[in-house]
Amino acid sequence: MHGLPIDLPQMQPGWVWLVGSGPGDAALMTLAGYGALQQADHVIYDALVDQRILDMAGAHTVLEYAGKRGGRPSAKQVDISYRLVQLARENKRVLRLKGGDPFVFGRGGEEALSLVQAGIQFRIVPGISAGIGGLAYAGIPVTHRETNSAVTFVTGHGTTGEVPDGIDWHALAKSSPVIVAYMAMKHLHQITTRLLEGGRRPDEPVAVICQASTSSQQVLETTVARAHADVQESGLQPPAVVVFGEVVRLRAGLDWLGAMAGRVLEGDPLGTRSKWETG
Repeated sequence: MHGLPIDLPQMQPGWVWLVGSGPGDAALMTLAGYGALQQADHVIYDALVDQRILDMAGAHTVLEYAGKRGGRPSAKQVDISYRLVQLARENKRVLRLKGGDPFVFGRGGEEALSLVQAGIQFRIVPGISAGIGGLAYAGIPVTHRETNSAVTFVTGHGTTGEVPDGIDWHALAKSSPVIVAYMAMKHLHQITTRLLEGGRRPDEPVAVICQASTSSQQVLETTVARAHADVQESGLQPPAVVVFGEVVRLRAGLDWLGAMAGRVLEGDPLGTRSKWETG
C-alpha cells in the first residue's frame, strides 16, 4: 500500500476493527491504523480523533461521529456497540476509531465483548496512549531510574461521573512514586485532597498536559497542594492528563518541544549526574 515495505493486515467484510488513533498528533497514528482507514467501508469515530487522521480515510469511506465528552450531549455506549454490530451484519468493513489506545480507559473492552456476544469477528489495533505519548511530548518520561521503577495509571472520572470509589487513594499515595491520571481535571481538587490525606508531599511536582501532542498543547507545572488553584487560575480545559511525581522535574531538561522554540534546557534537573556517571 503506497509503496510501504511491509504488508499491512487486510480488513475483511463483516469484521470490526477497534483502532487507537494515538494521543493527538496525526503522525503518531500506527501504520496498521492507517491501513485500516484506507480500507474501511464505515468509520465510527470519537470526539478526540484529529481531523487530519479522518482525512486519511479512503474516498469511499463513510465517517460517522459518535463522540463522548463529559458534561455534553453524547452518544450512549450501548447505542455505539449496537451500531457496530449492525454495520458488521451488513457485511461492511467497520472501523471503530478511538483516541489513544482502545484498551486504556477507552471502553474498547466493553465494545469488543459486545461484538463477541453478537458473534462478530474483530481485531484490536493498539494506539499510543496519552498517558505515555502525551507525557513524552511534554518532555516527561513516565519512568526514570533515579526516580521510579513503578507507575500507576488511574482514571479520575468513574462510571457515575464522580471520582472512582474503587481506587484506594490513600494506599496509592503511599505506594506509587508516579501517578498518571486520565480525565482528572473536573475532580482535581478531590483527588489532590485524597492524595495529601494519604501522605503525598504538598510540594511534590505535578504537571497538567492539555491537548497533548497537538499544536494546541499546553503544560502547567505546579504542585500537589497548588494544582487545583493553579488550574482554575490558568483557565485550562480538558482533555488533559495529570502526572504526579518527581519525573515532572525532568521536564526542565527534556522539554524538546520547548527547545525547538528556543527554551534553554537544564542538563541535570535532578542533580544525579554523579550517580550515573560513576555507576
